[in-house]
Amino acid sequence: MPGLQKILNGVIRFRQTVRKDLVKQFEQVRDNPHPTAVFFTCMDSRMLPARITSSQVGDMFVVRNSGNMIPHANNYGPSGYEVSVTTEPAALELAVKRGKINHVIVCGHSDCKAINTLYNLHKCPKSFDPESPMDHWLRRHGFNSIKKLEKRLADKKAGPIEFVSDNPLFSFQAIIDPEDKLNVEDKLSQINTLQQLENVASHGFLKEFLESQTVDLHAMWFDIYTGEMHMFSKPNNRFVLIEESNVEELIDEVEKHQT
Repeated sequence: MPGLQKILNGVIRFRQTVRKDLVKQFEQVRDNPHPTAVFFTCMDSRMLPARITSSQVGDMFVVRNSGNMIPHANNYGPSGYEVSVTTEPAALELAVKRGKINHVIVCGHSDCKAINTLYNLHKCPKSFDPESPMDHWLRRHGFNSIKKLEKRLADKKAGPIEFVSDNPLFSFQAIIDPEDKLNVEDKLSQINTLQQLENVASHGFLKEFLESQTVDLHAMWFDIYTGEMHMFSKPNNRFVLIEESNVEELIDEVEKHQT
């Protein structure tokens, strides 16, 4: 069975090269780590969160799944009051309430196989496999993103897409792909990434942290083929490329949002 040999040989290279330096970092943060963010992203093997963000040991929590989705609180119980026992809300609680982080980041990416599958399920409902956990996951938690995409495709002049939260601070508008350069699946990927901010804000256990502005929500989107990271800018209502010329401006946007 191919593949395991590569992984085990990688462990040996790790032991021979970076292990000693990492152990020193582990010792430094062992009893008192100070992560400042939780980073939700896709399980796609091409996504490497630590490398993309140049993060070190103890810098951030990382949660990965199919399509970087966080279930909306209303998926649980008739009024959304049933406690969710899925990984994503549990990770939010661990990071925010117990880990005291300040930033929740959702990062989507181009050519996302999960999002491609979601779009295919939408266009070809007969391809839905009732015995497929992934098909159920994508259809349930991707439905709102599909609705927003269809509205965008039906009328390109309809204006920005609305993302609505009970907390006005976390309601926003978004212009998706204003230059119309992305394929439809990547448009859906960006919409889906932003939809997760709405979903995150729906969880009642985060209410006090969001209202006190001790925690902020952010969306990023990574282009697999260019290696470029984009961040959603609320003042500009769109994803913008993160580069040397605007990084301070993006930081200022976040700080102003927190005041």
